[in-house]
Amino acid sequence: MVLSENASILIGDFMDTKLSGVKAVFLDLDGTIYLGGDLITGALEFLSRCKEQGVRRYFLSNNSSRSVEQYMAKLNAMNIPCNSEDILLSTHDLLSWLAKNNITRTWAIATTGMCQMLEDAGISTRDDNPQYVVLGYDTEIDYNKISTASIHMHRGVPLVASHPDMVCPSPDGGLPDVGAYLAMLKATTGQDPAHITGKPNPGMIMHKIEELGLHPSECAMVGDRLYTDMEMAIRAGCVSVLVLSGEATLSDLSQSGKEVSVVVDSVDDLLR
Repeated sequence: MVLSENASILIGDFMDTKLSGVKAVFLDLDGTIYLGGDLITGALEFLSRCKEQGVRRYFLSNNSSRSVEQYMAKLNAMNIPCNSEDILLSTHDLLSWLAKNNITRTWAIATTGMCQMLEDAGISTRDDNPQYVVLGYDTEIDYNKISTASIHMHRGVPLVASHPDMVCPSPDGGLPDVGAYLAMLKATTGQDPAHITGKPNPGMIMHKIEELGLHPSECAMVGDRLYTDMEMAIRAGCVSVLVLSGEATLSDLSQSGKEVSVVVDSVDDLLR
């Protein structure tokens, strides 16, 4: 482990902060590109270096509270140009799983934006006879959604969750995310989810890597969470880049026992 002048930490000797040989980067959003409503210092400059060096960039988020259009609007408002093809959400992974399992009827604990994505795909979200209860990061949660979901689960309806994140990072500290909601439903019904989509499932990015015709070793996953971002990178065989601008700390990394490729304070340290 080597400490560099800009306080970046490199783990192993096969990769550095220049990300030599990397042709595409998958970028977490919350805690990596922005924190709450504020850009991480140097994020725009990093994205400019991606363009200058011909490194393709994609934005990933387990945060299923927003639709693709809402993410595009937020990024564009932060002077980050992007289109729908640049954004990969846990909701996309969820939709793929629902389709593979022929699920079209659900009761969703989800925001209006997430429900719209499901309904656009032909999946009901307020069904009286659901095949599954769907749990997303619902920042519009209310007691009716929770109580109705609990009643369905007590009747034997299984649960699928969009992602496992315990907290959503914010400038004021971690906020309750899907993992916290899962704990509540477990306490209420005794049931665990039948499946959890999103990061760290490697399928979240592997379809895009294959579409690009790249090898996983030519791609980097950049994020602030060990149990989702870094775990997915390791499972997929990508370069794993941990940023310390969000949730994880060096102490967390040490205690986790995970081996990541690069650790930096923020994306501002990359591609220089």
